[in-house]
Amino acid sequence: MSISADTLRGHTDTIILTQLKRGDNYGYEINKNIQQCTHGVYGFKEATLYTAFKRLEQTGLITSYWGDDGPGARRRYYSITEAGQQAWETGRQAWKNTRTLLDALIDIEEE
Repeated sequence: MSISADTLRGHTDTIILTQLKRGDNYGYEINKNIQQCTHGVYGFKEATLYTAFKRLEQTGLITSYWGDDGPGARRRYYSITEAGQQAWETGRQAWKNTRTLLDALIDIEEE
């Protein structure tokens, strides 16, 4: 299965917020989860992911904190805020509306 990156580009924030609704997590693990749930078809480039984290944090949709995972590199964890929950709901509805509209425009029904 192949999907255009343009198709998903406008939904980057909603995809990330969906992952954070499942619980706080750090960037590498979030991207790994996205790749797993799409069976390796989709994942973010590192620059895209961290640019999105910065934007989401600056707009108050997520917060971040340093985790204490023991030895090794410290990880920055991200958490969804109440505003992020609302943005997720809006983004989810926008996707449903987009999907319905595209189905109406490109599905050919047998008569």
